[in-house]
Amino acid sequence: MAEKFSFYNSLTRKVEEFVPLEPGKVSMYTCGPTVYHYAHIGNIRTYIMQDALVKALTYAGYEVKRVMNITDVGHLSSDADTGEDKMLAGAKREHKSVMEIAKFYTDAFFRDFEAVGNKMPDVIEPATNCIPEFIHMIEVLLQKGYAYQAGGNIYFDTSKLDDYYVFSSSVEKEELQIGVRDDVEEDINKKNKTDFVLWFTKSKFEDQALKWDSPWGVGYPGWHIECSCISMKHLGDRLDIHCGGVDNIFPHHTNEIAQSESYLGHDWCRYWFHSNHLNDRAGKMSKSKGAVLTVSVLMEKGYDPLVYRFFCLQSHYRKPLEFSFDVLDNTRATYNKLIKRVSELNARGEVSEEAKKEYMDRFREALSDDLNTSMAITILYDVLKADLDDATKLSIVESFDTVLSLDLIGHAKKLSEDASVDPELEKYVLEQIAKRAEAKKAKDFATADAIRNELLEKGVEIKDTREGVKWQLI
Repeated sequence: MAEKFSFYNSLTRKVEEFVPLEPGKVSMYTCGPTVYHYAHIGNIRTYIMQDALVKALTYAGYEVKRVMNITDVGHLSSDADTGEDKMLAGAKREHKSVMEIAKFYTDAFFRDFEAVGNKMPDVIEPATNCIPEFIHMIEVLLQKGYAYQAGGNIYFDTSKLDDYYVFSSSVEKEELQIGVRDDVEEDINKKNKTDFVLWFTKSKFEDQALKWDSPWGVGYPGWHIECSCISMKHLGDRLDIHCGGVDNIFPHHTNEIAQSESYLGHDWCRYWFHSNHLNDRAGKMSKSKGAVLTVSVLMEKGYDPLVYRFFCLQSHYRKPLEFSFDVLDNTRATYNKLIKRVSELNARGEVSEEAKKEYMDRFREALSDDLNTSMAITILYDVLKADLDDATKLSIVESFDTVLSLDLIGHAKKLSEDASVDPELEKYVLEQIAKRAEAKKAKDFATADAIRNELLEKGVEIKDTREGVKWQLI
């Protein structure tokens, strides 16, 4: 039987006990990436915290089915249906087709997604797979009077709703209404400033790469409709938990609720889980600032991607988190000390099941209290300091790591195996790996290959992996 679990519900703006539609089972939907560019580490923070939620619910005894979309069409540079088409912009930037761009950046996203210890979603669905579902939902919304055709496009009519700003307090609603009225890129086809596009047939993008036949002419879907349809396709017409970043709340998730509940005629999703921003000292991380700091870039700089996961887990998901390389260096040092402490444990002996249960209960309680991963890590340290035999400690660490996913046992084992390596040799190898990384960054592949060959001659083999550069004696 699943244990009690609570987290902050953005819809009610309070921490609530989670009660699923079906006892012991969780249907979860995650807003996936728009695959026109690399996902930066701020994006990845959101997915790390969602992964922790999935694993914490599983630890509490729930069976979780998670669905994620891939946005490969229809997302304009403004979430309010204005600006440039992100996929088309990416294709133009790199002189490739839209689908080539989508494939390349989808693969890049999931490399980084898995590198930080995330479990792959049970279902991953690109928007371009679901055009018939989008058209059907739009047809129903038109029939019910929630949508209208204007200027060749189909719009959702927000004036038909009793409460469009479902995530907002009365003060926030007034602020949002002012912001909408001040929108500088007005769409003259809209009846109301808050109306949003369900289907484009006529827009400023005459060279739109991806188009489909529809009852309203050849065109393509708006961004918001894909999540509603993909969720319903795989999880049914009621959803337990919908996840995303705080920047998705308005207008994206607001619009999802509007169209979904108008289409269905009943409540759609009861619980909404939103992670806060990752900031650097210049403010919120964004692709528009130029160079994109990705997990892969961190790996090229010599950081284990699980150090970044550890960094994220030490903060609460609802708090903004500031990133700097100084802080990441400190996190790496802390992570390495943790691995060393685990590596010193001896697995021989009997496991005390009573002690293990006590600490597992404490760990579960921390996670069940609004996903308090920072407290969960504190409990991990409590285990290592406790008056317990090593076999029990290792068993508890292994149990905790099913949620933390820091590969504590695997890294500790490797550290023990490498303990016999000559320190001078290790220092030399790491220096050469760093020089090789710089050479590759400068596209000096001849030097990079020469360094690899020189190490081979000295009996050292290096391998490029998702977790960074690994080396071993041969």
